[in-house]
Amino acid sequence: MIIAENIKKSYGNVDVLVGVNLKIDKGEIISIVGKSGAGKSTLLQILGTIENIDSGSILIDGVDIKSLKGKSLANFRNSKIGFIFQFHHLLPEFTALENICIPAFIAGRSKKVVEKEAFELLNFLNLTHRAQHKPDTLSGGEQQRVAIARALINNPSIILADEPSGNLDSAASNELHSLILKLRSEFGQTFVIVTHNDELANMADRKLIIEDGIINGYND
Repeated sequence: MIIAENIKKSYGNVDVLVGVNLKIDKGEIISIVGKSGAGKSTLLQILGTIENIDSGSILIDGVDIKSLKGKSLANFRNSKIGFIFQFHHLLPEFTALENICIPAFIAGRSKKVVEKEAFELLNFLNLTHRAQHKPDTLSGGEQQRVAIARALINNPSIILADEPSGNLDSAASNELHSLILKLRSEFGQTFVIVTHNDELANMADRKLIIEDGIINGYND
């Protein structure tokens, strides 16, 4: 699903990634751990096509990311990749249902079809009773589940999660861990998770450690 070869990225005189190699199969759950500043989030943003690389190559589901520009890249990102963040980035003026639907509306999909799918996701996540509630009336765990539903609405091949349990209490974190395994079982998505949470990192199929801009102990 993802093949990254010799990825390098610098900001000014600071080398963040100095030759990352990575191969992730369809349906795998991969965790990426390392100290703050090691390059974890930068790598995730690169895999999510948000950041450009200085050199190297990335194939996502067989597509060479360097071949995509502008609108083509944005459309690819919206259809192939779902994002989950520590701070859920839900739009406060919209309901849970509306927040979930936004990526699908951007993709130009039918409102009727999208809302039906959004309700199905809310049901799957035990949130149908919160569909018309705005984010400030939801708990942290509920907001995270809405963000997960939003990430799933276009049925992406890959879910990228940046510290998804970082803003949750222990009970909600444990619920999130179980949910990720359930989502993989139900929908077959590939998950790449950057985390400082040992329990979340250890439930992955593989745990990769990034240090000094490279992945130590990498194997395919």
